[in-house]
Amino acid sequence: MKRTTHATITTVLFDLDGTLVDSMPDLAYCSNQSLSELGRPMLSEERLSTFVGKGLERLIIRFLADDIEATSADPALFQQAKAIFKRHYHASNGDRSVLYPQVREGLDRLKAMGLSLGIVTNKPMEFTTPLVEKKGILPYFDVLVGGDTCEHKKPHPQPLLYAMEQLQSDSHHTVFVGDSLNDSAAAAAAAIPCLMLPYGYNEGQAITPPVHGAVVDDLVAVAQWVERQNALSETN
Repeated sequence: MKRTTHATITTVLFDLDGTLVDSMPDLAYCSNQSLSELGRPMLSEERLSTFVGKGLERLIIRFLADDIEATSADPALFQQAKAIFKRHYHASNGDRSVLYPQVREGLDRLKAMGLSLGIVTNKPMEFTTPLVEKKGILPYFDVLVGGDTCEHKKPHPQPLLYAMEQLQSDSHHTVFVGDSLNDSAAAAAAAIPCLMLPYGYNEGQAITPPVHGAVVDDLVAVAQWVERQNALSETN
């Protein structure tokens, strides 16, 4: 879809883990509790952070193998590990997680502009809503899309397209904010610009500027980018 040079942004969609919330301490805790109960060596939080990004099931497969390239596991072992992980995560989701600096300030600024805001994450909804609520940012958002809301997860564009549909927006008036190649790939597939944050989880890879969008420091910088974009649209 061809983009208008300076279209007015009315909708901002966000990834969750590594973008709004540093949830790695909780994810690492639950991963290591799972490994411990299975009699396996625990892994460092830094190592586990490279396994995050493609959903809960892929995280479990990766930490069982201690291999970012792993795509499958013994079915019985996987189900056992998944049950242990979910038990611990239901009990502790959000306990160790914190909002990144400038998140609340950036969200305040975007809401003051009258924009529609949404979250599009690969985290299952059973963990997404409680985490967003526990961190006190649920009222900012008009839609939450989890990893099990649609048939496909990011980097497939379907979750972003679904969120835009729910918010009655389209690719000309939407921007996606994320921290990983999954996010920039999903945005590109959905034909929307992507603003990348440098502080999150990117499966151990360096952040590269998206073709359509920019790398920005934090959510206040996101709001400033939208303000500039919309000021340009008014002069067209």
